[in-house]
Amino acid sequence: MEKVYERKLTVSEAEEGITVKEMLRGRGFSRRLMTKLRETEGIREDGRVVRLCDKCRCGQVLTVTEPENSPPEPNYSLNVPVLYEDRDVIVFDKPADMPVHESIKHRGDTLANCYAAVCAGLTFRPVNRLDRDTAGCVVAAKTRYGAAILQGSIEKVYTGLVPPTKLSGGRICAPIARQEESIILRCVRDDGKFAATCWQVIERRADSTLCRFMLETGRTHQIRVHMAHIGLPLLGDDMYGGDCSARTGQALMCSEVSFISPDSGERVRVFSNRKL
Repeated sequence: MEKVYERKLTVSEAEEGITVKEMLRGRGFSRRLMTKLRETEGIREDGRVVRLCDKCRCGQVLTVTEPENSPPEPNYSLNVPVLYEDRDVIVFDKPADMPVHESIKHRGDTLANCYAAVCAGLTFRPVNRLDRDTAGCVVAAKTRYGAAILQGSIEKVYTGLVPPTKLSGGRICAPIARQEESIILRCVRDDGKFAATCWQVIERRADSTLCRFMLETGRTHQIRVHMAHIGLPLLGDDMYGGDCSARTGQALMCSEVSFISPDSGERVRVFSNRKL
């Protein structure tokens, strides 16, 4: 059964006389979402269908209804902490060894199944997707409108463990490409896509170094590939040469996210409660 999500928008004085399409675009609605709203007659005023080409009137209240597709099956036994939630956004503190999406090998045990239990009837739209073994903050949009706003505003900070080092940090600028004959593995190669990672040591331990990572780009496995490239592969990262004697799965987590709330327009900052 198709589900819906509804919001009411009041036309401001500054929006007087412009088209509904221009008003929605100015409020962050994507072209795809506006097309979907037109196709489903999802913009109405007092029950009457409003077209994208119609002119706005100051004080006019438009009801925008987004259709939702069928979500994954909910799994109520999964217990993933919710760090933040409002009408458009939810942030989970994902554990390591949990996939974000379902796959052939993972049915019913993913974050998508947890989301289906917490946000019944709403489509799962993760804005930042973490590898199965990467823990921490996962931001999901509960609406199409929320997804459009979040895509351009989200900022992420990662933390990870590397071998002991005397270095204090730096900026790694090295192009990343898919490794030949592999669908998953990435490598540093001259013909790869531009990639830049800033990193900083935040704690020195007896057998490891805790680092903070800020990404200037978002390439697949970027932190893992770049740290291996400078001789400091993440602990537990068997794909890229990390020491797996004390742990399995890369010692990496998304420790902090910030984004513009689609509802309030204010920047929200959320921190993971997990530790490495």
